[in-house]
Amino acid sequence: MAALLWLLIPLVAGVGAGLWGTWAARNRKTGDVTELNGYARFREAMERTHTGTETDPLAPAAGSLPGVESRTDAPAVH
Repeated sequence: MAALLWLLIPLVAGVGAGLWGTWAARNRKTGDVTELNGYARFREAMERTHTGTETDPLAPAAGSLPGVESRTDAPAVH
C-alpha cells in the first residue's frame, strides 16, 4: 500500500503539469498585435529619419565655427 502512495506523487505532478500547460497555452485576447503595430511604426520612423547626407539648416557652415582655426598640418585621424 505504501508503494501506491509513492506512485500518487508523480501522478499528481503530471496532472498539475498538464493543467499548467493548458493554462499557459490558452488564447489571449491581446496577443502580439500591439507589439507588431509598434514595430511597424518603428520601421516607418526609421525609413523617414534624417540620413545625414542633406544639409542641416540649423548647423553652422563648414569652417565658420568661432574661435576654431583650420589647420592643414594636423595629423590624419584613423
